[in-house]
Amino acid sequence: MNRIEAFTLTDWIPTNCYFLENEKGAGLLIDPGAEPGRLLTELEKRGLRPHAIAITHGHFDHIGAVPELLETLQVPVFISGKGRLYLENPLWNLSAAAGSPMTLKSPLIRYFDPGTEIVLPGVPELSLETIPAPGHTADGTVFYSKNDGAAFVGDTIFRGSVGRTDLPGGSSADLLKTLRQLLRKLPHDTRLFCGHGEPTTLSHEQPALSELTQS
Repeated sequence: MNRIEAFTLTDWIPTNCYFLENEKGAGLLIDPGAEPGRLLTELEKRGLRPHAIAITHGHFDHIGAVPELLETLQVPVFISGKGRLYLENPLWNLSAAAGSPMTLKSPLIRYFDPGTEIVLPGVPELSLETIPAPGHTADGTVFYSKNDGAAFVGDTIFRGSVGRTDLPGGSSADLLKTLRQLLRKLPHDTRLFCGHGEPTTLSHEQPALSELTQS
């Protein structure tokens, strides 16, 4: 089984960044939202080697460290095709509202289609299934590692709550569809690694989610 390292990065608000690693320290960085210098230092100190970056959605608190990380790491960045709306528009990625407008364009960005499996050359054990998860944003994605019984859910689900839908591209109807899909698709014991706050499990959240989606 792979390991999951968590980093809480702070710029505007504390946001969780995750590193999914194999036994040799090779891995995938998920949602590096801030503090690129600190993150690089931590990765080096722990002997972790990112082979790629994956983004659950394009809000600036989930992508803020990517430009500086790419200068050093030179690895592909995976995000849903609808993520272009966010990466290239500071109003949609909310960086303008936070006072530091940013756009992100790079030949290293890989926009994927819904349902694409991310498989990294040389480390197939780190493959992730991409589950479209619109609602909080139009480009929302849940990255599911079947081997590890883990799902990286971004701001779709939190411990005890779900993501807001009143921001650009958000939709309450889409979020409910996403939650229903996740309840059907993911095993009951799946661990959920959230964009903010503590991890949880689908079994812990299922009663509240079921009630929400049936209302």
